Amino acid sequence: EAFRADRAVVLTAVRQSGHAWIHVWAPLRYDREVILAVVGQSGSMLNSFSWLWHDREVFLAAVKQDGGALAFASAVLREDREVVLAAVQQDWRAIEFALVALRRDTEVWAAAGSSVFSLAQLSVP
Repeated sequence: EAFRADRAVVLTAVRQSGHAWIHVWAPLRYDREVILAVVGQSGSMLNSFSWLWHDREVFLAAVKQDGGALAFASAVLREDREVVLAAVQQDWRAIEFALVALRRDTEVWAAAGSSVFSLAQLSVP
């Protein structure tokens, strides 16, 4: 029980598995460094932090790990070039969550294409 409240132990645990966050002592669940570690390890956990859906740093950490996390972003972040580029570099399908202007951007498409190419390389026998 004491481990759930030990910040160093919690950080180590969530860096191994973002889903360990559910076992964390309540006050540490709102610790910014803990949250950044959680979404940096498991971007899909971002849906647990709706109060941070406008936070650029949290979103960058999440989309670098899971491009699909862009779906939860505020409109401001969905038009942020760096956030969108990070998302589509991780998963080209995240382009659907970018605002229209960035969906038409050639640099964004190039980044999306590079993630498709990386995926194709992984599936070659």
